[in-house]
Amino acid sequence: MIRRITLVAVIFLASTCMAGELTYVAGVRNPSLAEGARHMLAGRDEKGIELTLLGLRAADGRREEEIALSNLCAGYTNLGDYETALKYCDLLLARNEKSWRAYNSKAFIYVDTKQYDKAESALIKGEAINPGATSMKIARALFLDATQPVVEEIEVDDRQKSIEQ
Repeated sequence: MIRRITLVAVIFLASTCMAGELTYVAGVRNPSLAEGARHMLAGRDEKGIELTLLGLRAADGRREEEIALSNLCAGYTNLGDYETALKYCDLLLARNEKSWRAYNSKAFIYVDTKQYDKAESALIKGEAINPGATSMKIARALFLDATQPVVEEIEVDDRQKSIEQ
């Protein structure tokens, strides 16, 4: 559930603005891209992916292409189609090696598939680019839960002592 919420947040952020440029909002010129993100936010990943693929074909420039690739990476991750998700993450990173969102999605994939060395590598790269990102922090927490689970050290003794001692 946490993973789903985080990926939805990544989709939302990627679909509305990239790299802090508040003047650029996807959807004004690319309604398929915007609608695809809305569908993914609503949990309708298959429809969101379909629309995002249309938006990618109609993308006007590098920024819209990167938004589409980021959303496809997250959408396919939500569906559990990790092979396809990684393909779009890698395409995005080939275009923009500073895409912390791609590293974030890759970290989720690698944690889910128990490829912890790759997950840690993706986390380190993503955190170096955007150390304050909430979804990166959640990905790191999931990684730590998987690799260093908390072991209860408190033992409760429910036996009652005799009153007559």
